[in-house]
Amino acid sequence: MKQIIRITVGLTISCLIAALVMGSVFVITDKAKRHNEHVNVQQTMLGLLGYSTSHPAPPELKLYSIYRYIFTDGNVNTLGYVLPVLKGGGVGYQLMEMDLDGGFVAQHPLDLAPEDASESAERSAALRKAIKPPKTFSYADATIVAKLGEKRLAYLLPGEFPGFKTFIHVMLALDPSFEILGLEITEQEEDPGLGAEIKQDYFKNQFKGKSFKKIKELHVVKEPLPEEYKAYLESQKGKESPIPKAELDVIRSRYQDRDIYALTGATISSKAVTDGVKNMVAKFAYRINRLDKVISARNIPAVF
Repeated sequence: MKQIIRITVGLTISCLIAALVMGSVFVITDKAKRHNEHVNVQQTMLGLLGYSTSHPAPPELKLYSIYRYIFTDGNVNTLGYVLPVLKGGGVGYQLMEMDLDGGFVAQHPLDLAPEDASESAERSAALRKAIKPPKTFSYADATIVAKLGEKRLAYLLPGEFPGFKTFIHVMLALDPSFEILGLEITEQEEDPGLGAEIKQDYFKNQFKGKSFKKIKELHVVKEPLPEEYKAYLESQKGKESPIPKAELDVIRSRYQDRDIYALTGATISSKAVTDGVKNMVAKFAYRINRLDKVISARNIPAVF
């Protein structure tokens, strides 16, 4: 009997030690994984803004994140924005609530430190303190505003939409007039050699430079991609191009207002990206214009 007890105690202690070790390893590796993901996202955003290791971002460049939530109170839905604002000489956060027509509903200070704002759990905890039951909330999306000094440089939009097989994840960069600065395909599972070509420069760079007006009427055409245009698209990597600048300008002006050339054998994937980008831009332009109006009318000290 004593031997059974010793074996049981020994096994229990071994299991506890193993669980402790595994738990510690998970915490360490999970933290490292999230850090690496954050670094990758930062590099993607800076790349879309034209910065690289050879052309680093200036110190006055700042990236501010805005988080959008859907609030539900019975049958009534409202929009909640977690906004970075000036606070005591630094940056704090405030919750601003709007109705679905863009009208102001309420403001709430948030107990949220800047270093914690990127963490979903920390934002949720701060929102639970500010929003009382029976009202509930769910995360919708995020927008990153890039500022260079006191001037808005760009909007960076993480997004996703259905592809041919699964969801396609992207990062889209827009200038303040909603012209496309760049598109990056961050995750996709389209067919290799066909739809998966959406990640290639000769496809995704077709969106670069498209104006807001053109985006709204953008279509996909099933025509061969002209060789000169393909060479131009593949040269748009922030590096010095082998094509003379004068020739680049001619090619750009020739194709700037064209529709999107479909990938060979992957029209569905091409159309999925085109429609997805169109919807992202249209919805964002609508929301940011209404958000800016409320911020201005309420004198909210937003830092972006």
